[in-house]
Amino acid sequence: TIQEMYGQNPQNIVTVPILEGTDGVQKMGKSLNNYIGVLDTPENMFGRVMSISDELIIKYFELTTFVSTEEIKELKKSLKTGENPRNVKARLGKEIVTIYHSEEQAQKALEAFDSVFKEGALPEDIPEVEIEGKGGLLVDALVTAKLVSSKSEARRMIEQGAVKMNQEKVSGIDTGLAAGEVIVQVGKRKIAKFIQK
Repeated sequence: TIQEMYGQNPQNIVTVPILEGTDGVQKMGKSLNNYIGVLDTPENMFGRVMSISDELIIKYFELTTFVSTEEIKELKKSLKTGENPRNVKARLGKEIVTIYHSEEQAQKALEAFDSVFKEGALPEDIPEVEIEGKGGLLVDALVTAKLVSSKSEARRMIEQGAVKMNQEKVSGIDTGLAAGEVIVQVGKRKIAKFIQK
């Protein structure tokens, strides 16, 4: 081998394709906040899978599940012939959650997702974020909780009407964080409970 020619011990190398993160652009990584964590709760894991772009569904099946190649081909064919990508993505979410948790928890995560995003209910397992001091700006709190990547994104989301505080739409970019425990939603999939100390 080449390594032996240079006096090195030979090594076996395994290469795998790069898996794009939930943003569908960059490789999955914690620092980019576009990852699905193996230690995520079943609900969070399922929700993150549901947030991937439709173009990545088959790649995720191939690289992250134990579904057979033949079945993946059938899923690919069904998407091309008009199957709703949401249904195939839900199957993907169940497969991934089953690997890291259990089939029962995967089914519960699917039901929780449906109750939140189809019926408008709040999830039971809302991540909590402690905020030091009172009277801070909502924009800053969104960045602290990593619900957005920057203050400019926070302002843009507020201007687009995509941010709710205690289920009321926020209209001003200089809105303060309400006192006490506050539930904040950004878009349909990001949510946190802020606790001011």
